[in-house]
Amino acid sequence: MIGRIPIQDIFPVVECGRWPAKAAAGETFEISATVFREGHDAVAAGVVLIDPEGRRGRLLPMRETTPGTDLWAVAVTLPTEGNWQFRVEAWGDPIGTWLHDASIKIPRGIDSDLMCEEGARLFERAARAVRLAGCDRCGHRAALQNVADRLRDDELDPRARLALAQLPETAGALAAHPLRDLVTRGPRYRIRVDRRRALFGSWYEFFPRSEGAILEEGASPTSGTFRTAAERLPAVAGMGFDVVYLPPIHPIGETFRKGRNNTLHPEPYDPGSPWAIGSEDGGHDAIHPDLGTFEDFDVFVRRARGLGLEIALDLALQCSPDHPWVKEHPEWFTIRADGTIAYAENPPKKYQDIYPLNFDKDPEGIYAEVLRVVRLWMDHGVRIFRVDNPHTKPVGFWERLLAEINLTDPDVLFLSEAFTRPPMLRGLAKVGFHQSYTYFTWKNSKADIEGYFHELSHETSHYLRPNFFVNTPDILHEYLQNGGVPAFKIRAVLAALASPTWGVYAGYELAENTPVRPGSEEYLHSEKFELRPRDWAAAEREGRSLAPFITLLNLFRRAHPAVQELRNLRFHNVDHPDMVCFSKRLPGAYDPSTRRHGLGDVVVVVVNLDPHTTHEATVRLDMPALGLDWDAEFVVDDELSGDSYHWRHANYVRLDPHINPAHVLTLRATPTGQP
Repeated sequence: MIGRIPIQDIFPVVECGRWPAKAAAGETFEISATVFREGHDAVAAGVVLIDPEGRRGRLLPMRETTPGTDLWAVAVTLPTEGNWQFRVEAWGDPIGTWLHDASIKIPRGIDSDLMCEEGARLFERAARAVRLAGCDRCGHRAALQNVADRLRDDELDPRARLALAQLPETAGALAAHPLRDLVTRGPRYRIRVDRRRALFGSWYEFFPRSEGAILEEGASPTSGTFRTAAERLPAVAGMGFDVVYLPPIHPIGETFRKGRNNTLHPEPYDPGSPWAIGSEDGGHDAIHPDLGTFEDFDVFVRRARGLGLEIALDLALQCSPDHPWVKEHPEWFTIRADGTIAYAENPPKKYQDIYPLNFDKDPEGIYAEVLRVVRLWMDHGVRIFRVDNPHTKPVGFWERLLAEINLTDPDVLFLSEAFTRPPMLRGLAKVGFHQSYTYFTWKNSKADIEGYFHELSHETSHYLRPNFFVNTPDILHEYLQNGGVPAFKIRAVLAALASPTWGVYAGYELAENTPVRPGSEEYLHSEKFELRPRDWAAAEREGRSLAPFITLLNLFRRAHPAVQELRNLRFHNVDHPDMVCFSKRLPGAYDPSTRRHGLGDVVVVVVNLDPHTTHEATVRLDMPALGLDWDAEFVVDDELSGDSYHWRHANYVRLDPHINPAHVLTLRATPTGQP
C-alpha cells in the first residue's frame, strides 16, 4: 500500500531487494527516489543509513536533482565494510510551502502580515522540535526562534522579514532540522560494502611455470617454480600492479593432453593445459610437483605480500580424465550412451582433456568438496579467486558458496570470468560475485565504447563491477593483432582510466600480437600449452617494452582518487568518429554558503581510437560535469606528454597514435570562471 507521501523508484535496489546492492568502503554513490504528493504543497526527502551494527545514522537531506522532475538524490559514502541498510523518508515540507507562497505574495503586498504570522508559527514549531530532539550543537534552535520573532516584528517591512527567512544560515538550520509533516518511511534495502580491492586494483596475470623455465634445443624443458616465479614479483610490483593472478597451479592430466597450439598430438615433454586439472599427483587440493610444495607456495605468497601484492588463484571446477574425483566420484560426471564420460565441448571447439562436473548429480557432495577446496587455499593466504567459466555452473551454486564464504571471511573476493550472454553475466554479479569480466575486449568503436562504458558505470554499477582485462591467454583481439604498439597503448589507457579495475596478461608489455592463424583470437605458441619464458631485461634494454607506459598509468591511478571510482564516468562531445573524450571527477567538500562542492580531483581523457592515423578534432566539454561554469578557462597538464594547455569549453586536439595516442589531463588551475 502506498504511503501518505508516495516514494517510488528507489535506487540502488537489486531485483526489488532480493539481493543487496554493492559498494566499496569509501566509495561515493547516489541514493535516489521519486517523491511527490497531491496538490501544490512542497515535499522533501532524506535518507537514513543503518550501519552493520544496526545503529541508525542521522537523516541525510536529499535534493531534487532537477526542479520539476520529483527525482530526489543524495551522495553517500559508506566508510566501513559490512552489511549496511538504507531507508528513504519523505514528508510534507510546510516551511517550503510557506516560503514559496510568501515569496510571491509579500512582494506584491498580498496578505503580508498574515503570511508573516503563519511563517512565524512554522519557525516556532521548528525551533521547538530542535529543543525536543536535544541535539542542537550549532545553535540552530536560537536561529530558528529568531526568525520567528523577527517575522512578528511590526517595525520591519514584511519584505525585510521575508528576507531573514531566506538567508543561507536559515536554510542551513532547516537542512539540519527540517520541520516534517506526514512523515512517510520507505522499506529498508541492503547494501553490502566490500573492502576497497573489490572496486579498485590493477591485475597482472602470469604462468609461474614460464618464469625461470629453461628451454634448450636437444634437452627436455625445465619448468619454472614458485621460487623462480617469485623473482618476477618485484618487477610486477614496480609496474604498479596490486594483484598477481595465477592460472591453475594443480597437477595436469596425461590422458588426452593437448600439445602445442592446442593440437591433439602432444610431444613427450609438452606440459599440457593447466585447466586440465588432476593427475595421480592429486587434484584441486594439490600443487603441480614441478612448481614446488605448499611450503614453496606459502613463501611465494609472503614475498608477494611484502611487495604490496595480493595473490589471486584460478578456481576452475573441472577435471582431467586423470583427476582423483573421476575414480572416487564417478556420479559427479555425465555418462554418455556408450558408457564414456562426456568431455567439455563448445561446438566446434572440443576439450577432450577436460571433464565438466554435473552439478545435478550429488549437488551436496560437490558443494561440500568445493567449499573444502576453497577454504584450503584461503588458509594458504589466497583471498581472491578468479572463477573460470562460472556460467557453466548453476547460478544457485554460486549464490550459496559466495554467501557462506562471505559470512565467515568477507574480505575474500571472487572475479567472474563469464564471457557469456548478458543475463547470465549480470545474474552472476547479482548473486554475489565481486567483479566481472565484461565485453570490453570486443568494444573498440566509438559508439560501442561510449554506449557500453555508460552502461557499466551507470546502469549496472550498483551490482556489477567490471574488470577490464586488455588481453587474456584465450583472447588476442584483431584490434591488437593489426594495430601495433599504438593499439596496445590505446587499449591500456581505456582500460586503466575508464574502469577502476583493469588487468594485463603477461606479454602485453611486449606487444605480443601474433595469432595462431588469421581470423583466430588464439595466440600462436599459446602459453596455455607450452612454457613461454620471456627475456624481460632485454626488452627493457632495447626499448621494446611497454612497462614504463603501464607503470605511468598505474602510478597515475594511485595518485588520482577520481579514476578509482566507477560511477563518475562522463563522456563529452568530440566531433570525430575515431576519437572519444571522458572525464572522472571526485568533488571537493560541499560549501553550504555557495551550495556547491569544491572542484576536487578532475581527470579528462581524450583518446584517438585509430592506431594507424593522426586525427584532429574539437572537444566540447560538459563544464558542469567538471564542476566548472560554462565560461571557465583553466590550465590542464598532460600526464603522458608533460605538455600544458589552456582549455575552455571548446578545445582543439591533435593526436598522433605513434607519439601519444591520448591526452591524460589533470586540471591545475581555474584562472577564470572558478566556482
